[in-house]
Amino acid sequence: MANMLVTGGAGFIGGNFVHYWGECHPGDDVVVLDALTYAGNRSTLDGAANCELVVGDIRDTQLVEDLLRSHAIDTIVHFAAESHVDRSITGPDAFIDTNILGTNSLLKAARAVWLDGDGRDHRFHHISTDEVFGSLGMDDPAFSETTAYAPNSPYSASKASSDHLVRAYHHTFGLEATTTNCSNNYGPYQYPEKLIPLFFLNALSGKPLPIYGDGMNVRDWLHVEDHCCGIEACLAKGQPGETYNIGGGAELPNMEVIDAICREVDRAFEEIEGLAERYPEAPAAKGRKSETLKTFVTDRAGHDRRYAIDETKARKELGYAASRTFDEGLRQTLRWYLDREDWWRPLLTQ
Repeated sequence: MANMLVTGGAGFIGGNFVHYWGECHPGDDVVVLDALTYAGNRSTLDGAANCELVVGDIRDTQLVEDLLRSHAIDTIVHFAAESHVDRSITGPDAFIDTNILGTNSLLKAARAVWLDGDGRDHRFHHISTDEVFGSLGMDDPAFSETTAYAPNSPYSASKASSDHLVRAYHHTFGLEATTTNCSNNYGPYQYPEKLIPLFFLNALSGKPLPIYGDGMNVRDWLHVEDHCCGIEACLAKGQPGETYNIGGGAELPNMEVIDAICREVDRAFEEIEGLAERYPEAPAAKGRKSETLKTFVTDRAGHDRRYAIDETKARKELGYAASRTFDEGLRQTLRWYLDREDWWRPLLTQ
């Protein structure tokens, strides 16, 4: 299958996937459907091979049907989602609209064109999150594909709902669908509201590093390119109707992640000539440690304590394994942001 529709492909994970797919599968054509909300950025797709951007909403079922027909699409990789937990707490409606109604719209279009239409070979791949499983105790076993869903935020509840819709379309209508549940992604092109880019850029500008609660909430960290490899493996080897957990093998308390960010920022100022002139407000530009910016704030409402991924199934059935350590991925990510100020600087003025 060679004609792909990527929803949310101008966003963080979707954009990285479009670049990855173009490099690994240069003969394939990719259509990106993205509404270009605050987290979508045309420039994320600069240089992507064989890629056409269509600005539109996944809730526009007729538009999706038209794209599936006009471009002979046989594969949908569905990234488009509202994904920031804090935003879901202050404004849940957008998450219901995009994550649930938007996914339903895509499924309806796929059914109309693929199942009730020409019956072509196809794959609908749905990107989900480990947050649908809820919160783990510190001694609990990691999430597996059979862990019961227990979402605790409007965001995770909306993603859980979309997962169930995808499963239902497979079992009821025969849609060839797969789902991957990933852990916390980081890497290039991530909108600077998430922990790693936010703390990088705050440390560069001398702004506080706001730490929720005691800073000991635990997450598994997955470099976005490793995630793209996992999706590729699922498209190649995943069985329709199945779900697969994709993790990074780096289960860390937030405080350790923040300390690692501070160390990497300080190291960059020691190693890169002229950085102090570019970012004079950074503590590291003045010979101080970035960790002096750490500030504890009131904990997020309903903040899940721990997530952890058991990726045994993906490893055995798909041959998936993360290819880099967290320290390697974090260093690469920081250097990317330092090299691509032209990409992130305009976002701070939106």
